[in-house]
Amino acid sequence: MTRLSLAHLTRLHLSPEQLVRQGAAAGFDAVGLRVHPAEVGALCYPLPNASPEHRRLRSLLKQEGMRINEVEFVPLTPGLTPVSLAGMLESAAELGATSLLCCGDDPDDARLVGNFSEICELARPFGIRVDLEFMRWRQISNLRKASAVIRAAGQPNSGIMLDILHLFRTEGSFEELPDAIRYIHAVQLCDAPLRSPPEHEIISEGRERRQVPGAGEFPLKEILGMVSPTVSLSAEVPNIMNTSDDYFRKINDETRKIVQAVHVWEGV
Repeated sequence: MTRLSLAHLTRLHLSPEQLVRQGAAAGFDAVGLRVHPAEVGALCYPLPNASPEHRRLRSLLKQEGMRINEVEFVPLTPGLTPVSLAGMLESAAELGATSLLCCGDDPDDARLVGNFSEICELARPFGIRVDLEFMRWRQISNLRKASAVIRAAGQPNSGIMLDILHLFRTEGSFEELPDAIRYIHAVQLCDAPLRSPPEHEIISEGRERRQVPGAGEFPLKEILGMVSPTVSLSAEVPNIMNTSDDYFRKINDETRKIVQAVHVWEGV
């Protein structure tokens, strides 16, 4: 049976408890949670350890037979103090999270690598992997740069989160994929046209206009055939035009069709 997680960005307005309930009802095995803001003031759902929200969520996960895949989203910015994330990591570990998702947004390469390394060291005692995601509009904007950070950091619990949309929105990244396979421990699936939208629409496409796997033009089966069948696998498909009650079920069903045509997955 394919293990599949539902990324929080798919419907970020849902609370963690709502996401778990609706994800479970749709057939997902796990969810990712946005517990840290992707930028100052952005929507997130902090879950301090031992808080009432944290306790309720732990109980709900057990009740629904669900897991927490990744917690997100930490931008590696110039002002980041890694030790400030210790409480979040402890809370995530108590919920059973397996990874923390970061992005690189610091023009000072040495500082960025140093902060990433420190986060990895903080996360290691909790059994949490730290994945770096590249995005066209961030300083770490492509697969080549993300791979360079992983090599420079040299941390055993580090890896790359491969978001399929970002792969095809960053020039040259698809061609570089074979050389980076060894760093990829997580994949986020969605679909879209191969042709990029205008530059001013790149961010809104990523956050609001993704398509269900199989509905677009990305060679998803080819990519899944390249990566290890033990990678963590999730669906991240935000689409503000789709408000239907069965949206999660459709994402789950269509994603599983694609994945199961390639591998019997054991990740997540």
